[in-house]
Amino acid sequence: MVEDILGTVVSSRIRLARNLNGLPFPARLKSDAQAKEIIRSVSAAVNKVDEFRLYYMDGISEDEALNLVENRLISPALLQKPSRSAALINEKGDISIMINEEDHLREQCISGGLSLRSAYERMSEKDSLIARSIPFAYDEQLGYLTACPTNLGTGLRASVMMFLPALELGNIMSDVIKSVTRLGLTVRGAYGEGTRAKGYIYQISNEVTLGVTEEKILGQVENVVGKIVEMEAEERRQLKSSEASVDIKDRCLRAYGLLTNCALLTHGELDDLCADLKLGVCLGYLNCENIEAIDELTFKMKPSNLNVRAGRILEERERDIYCAHQVSQKIKNLVTKC
Repeated sequence: MVEDILGTVVSSRIRLARNLNGLPFPARLKSDAQAKEIIRSVSAAVNKVDEFRLYYMDGISEDEALNLVENRLISPALLQKPSRSAALINEKGDISIMINEEDHLREQCISGGLSLRSAYERMSEKDSLIARSIPFAYDEQLGYLTACPTNLGTGLRASVMMFLPALELGNIMSDVIKSVTRLGLTVRGAYGEGTRAKGYIYQISNEVTLGVTEEKILGQVENVVGKIVEMEAEERRQLKSSEASVDIKDRCLRAYGLLTNCALLTHGELDDLCADLKLGVCLGYLNCENIEAIDELTFKMKPSNLNVRAGRILEERERDIYCAHQVSQKIKNLVTKC
């Protein structure tokens, strides 16, 4: 098990790509009717395993869809063909199954901290139970058959979301990304492929799924994450003793001042300021007994989540006012100056 340093490992995600045996991949489905039949079959099989709520993408509002994307329960790609796609989400909101995205099923489990193995055990158990009702496309030599060759084999994508401010501020992240790539892993932004890193958040995941076992994938990702944790720890020590330490401390304390005293706060500003606030806690400039609560706050204050909290769709300026008020009160209760 990797020994984490304060706030470095944010969450873990396991994703399994599966397709129904004997049916065309989603991109080659003949009609909406065929897609809807797949949705009904998958929903019936999944609900034999556990209670999941079914969301048809053409049956939810734009704001509901945004909420699911912002909370990482579905991908933006699922919304590209709403008449053919759906998602099943459990009550806790940590397991979701996308239907007719790139593959017939994209099963994922998200959990806090470095918890790849426990997340994999949960998702694998449900996957095996689902397979009893709907046989998956599988080849003895190639493994699970998928729409994209990069998922062929195990169909497993193991991802860890990491908070790496010291490596980014020390201009080392580009070297880290090159090293990780050479090891067969990839580094992306918080929302996966095609997204950039924001708020010092990076997603580390395996790139190879064919010719390797699930155990090897999990072990490789854990090993690389452990090395990155060590590098981040060393760079934080360097930051605190560098000439830039006063500037960084000022940046962190300014973030605290703005978050606790502003009257307007956009979500983009919230992400950046909370990242610097969290950095201040990690470097010992600010006190916070529950640093994970800062991560939770950035998710809870996303535009669609604010609409849910308010009980209606807020106008942009109204939302910024509401966000500032909510955040100010929570930060004052959560964080104090040293």
